[in-house]
Amino acid sequence: MRNLQQRPINSRTYLALMFLAVLSAICVLAPLSSATAPSITVSVVNNSQRAVSHLYLASAGSDDWTGDQLSGAVNAGSSQSVSVTWSESTVKLIAEDEDGCFLSTTIDNSGSPSWTITSSTARDCGY
Repeated sequence: MRNLQQRPINSRTYLALMFLAVLSAICVLAPLSSATAPSITVSVVNNSQRAVSHLYLASAGSDDWTGDQLSGAVNAGSSQSVSVTWSESTVKLIAEDEDGCFLSTTIDNSGSPSWTITSSTARDCGY
């Protein structure tokens, strides 16, 4: 058998190999992440007498809330659609009205989910 000498890998070759490894990982993982987390659009209809200023989402069994999903207040008598990436079958929504009171519901993540807030929707004002 021949005695082959081992040559060290130069930095240019090492960087090229690392680049290819990272690129391969991205190409494999990117389609998987989009396949497991579909986008949904939730329509928030405000039929109450108060503007809704914030909307947060969480998994049905969690209190790990997203950031505010509204692009602006949903005034009385108007609506706003919110598109989010959500992988679970149910979504918990909590809205904050102009008085600082919270309203909440849980919706099914299928079809075209909608939440209609009315003047009779239960409010948690902290007192």
